[in-house]
Amino acid sequence: MSFDLLIRNGTIIDGMGGDPYVGDVAVRDGRIVAVGAVVGDAQQVIDATGLLVTPGFVDLHTHYDGQSIWSDRLNPSSAHGVTTALIGNCGVGFAPCRQSDHEVLVDLMAGVEDIPGVVMTDGLHWTWETFPQFMDAVDAHARDIDVAAFLPHSPLRVYVMGQRGVDREEATPADLARMRALAKEAAEVGALGFSSSRLNTHRTRTGAQIPSYDAAYPEILEIGRGIAEGGGGLIQFVPDIPDGDYQPVLQQVFDAATDASLAVTFTLLIGNAGAQMWRDAVTMVERANASGASVTAQVFPRPIGLIVGLDCSINPFVLYPSYREIAGLPLAERVALMRKPEVRQRILADKPSIVPANPIVYLAQSWDWLFPLGDDADYEPDASQSIAARARARGVSPAEEAYDRLLDDDGHAILLDALANFQDNSLDTVGALLRRDDVILGLGDGGAHYGMICDSSYPTYFLTHWTRDRAAGRLSVPAAVRELTSVPARVAGLLDRGRISVGYKADLNVIDHAGLRLHKPVVVYDLPAGGRRLDQTADGYVATIVSGEIIAENGKPTAARPGKLVRGRQSAPTV
Repeated sequence: MSFDLLIRNGTIIDGMGGDPYVGDVAVRDGRIVAVGAVVGDAQQVIDATGLLVTPGFVDLHTHYDGQSIWSDRLNPSSAHGVTTALIGNCGVGFAPCRQSDHEVLVDLMAGVEDIPGVVMTDGLHWTWETFPQFMDAVDAHARDIDVAAFLPHSPLRVYVMGQRGVDREEATPADLARMRALAKEAAEVGALGFSSSRLNTHRTRTGAQIPSYDAAYPEILEIGRGIAEGGGGLIQFVPDIPDGDYQPVLQQVFDAATDASLAVTFTLLIGNAGAQMWRDAVTMVERANASGASVTAQVFPRPIGLIVGLDCSINPFVLYPSYREIAGLPLAERVALMRKPEVRQRILADKPSIVPANPIVYLAQSWDWLFPLGDDADYEPDASQSIAARARARGVSPAEEAYDRLLDDDGHAILLDALANFQDNSLDTVGALLRRDDVILGLGDGGAHYGMICDSSYPTYFLTHWTRDRAAGRLSVPAAVRELTSVPARVAGLLDRGRISVGYKADLNVIDHAGLRLHKPVVVYDLPAGGRRLDQTADGYVATIVSGEIIAENGKPTAARPGKLVRGRQSAPTV
């Protein structure tokens, strides 16, 4: 038989947790048509001897809403084996939106997701108003990987309520009816559900709380009912922890989802120290699922935090007036000045007296959780490597140590601010949670936080640190691949992908597991209008394949752009 693509003699990891085995994978017309000992020829053949062959990875939490319009590559995600990305998370996005509200959503995305306003102004053509029109705009663009979308809560609220929605007034019965109708319409054109957030640090560029921040229970319920009427789906939610208690916020969403017969997935954070509220959240998940609900907690497989540096959005001195005097200079000029003793003394003698729009900036001085991030990209560093510990060893202040480390590599040095998921300076708790059936991977955040986070590389970290490099508590490769493929595909309702089996979508990775290496993030200027973003690359991806077409070989993108918009939930293939 003749095939479009034939992967020969690879170690097949099926995506379902099954034992690895050596075999072939044959592809025709974008689907897997044979697995095992395959006889035949092909237009393209990949010799995968000694390499892993896995399904393509599914990332449930990204923000490529804008990048899917202005770019044909959804990197860094597609550079780390991701072949399907779900956009519209956290209740923010660009549709629905009237022309008069463009600035409202730009302000929202600039504040919540750290996307420079000029990037959006230059990169978005705004040929849509309604959510169906936005989906058509995404559908019309060629790209490297597939995308699916949530209906985001904050744009929906502003579209229905105007300034009242921005001001977070309570929705009227007429508002609720309109939201429900628009949610139904969104599900009918392919939204996988809707997303919302009431996280305190999700703020607009001007520092205001986002429109969905304190939306009442009837609003969540009516939007959920609209999604159910349009065909069903998922609620994605980012909760806050007011007064250290998950219960009120989570229960509201769990109840609304149960009433609307929708599944729920939400972001779960693990505190580095102190009371561990995540335990209460896990108990709530257990109780909800025992009563017939479908709830999963999304946990990130390494510390949640910030990338800090002189060329990033934040560093420990951005709130110092003395630093702000030179902050606008090119990096090389700034570094040269900061190396002068008198400038160093003036900045270190200053205090953070500028009030930021988002209080998260204050966390750049979390000295006990701030670590130099070297070329080996160590995301589980020893406590002795923190800025606080290094300062004690040198006999200097933490601010002095941070100042000096920021000047390393001619100012290109970066620091990891590990603000959560690093309980007792360890990822042990993360590992224990990821072994649970009601906990899934999430929070890659690709396409957002361009100048302060670069977490969409997590699939590579998961396959290196958690299956190969960690001293204890490692996962098997089949278990890790399952968490990156069939599990998120199932939660999203995309049952046509995420496993290597006949009839399934031919989204695949060919990986040199022994040679897999994650590089540290670097700053590049390749966004619209020359905007800045953090990028992170990896070695070891021999080939990444979407719908049977090779989109990258040995870390280099090809010209293939087979990625499509996935409209709605997908059924498992019948053979």
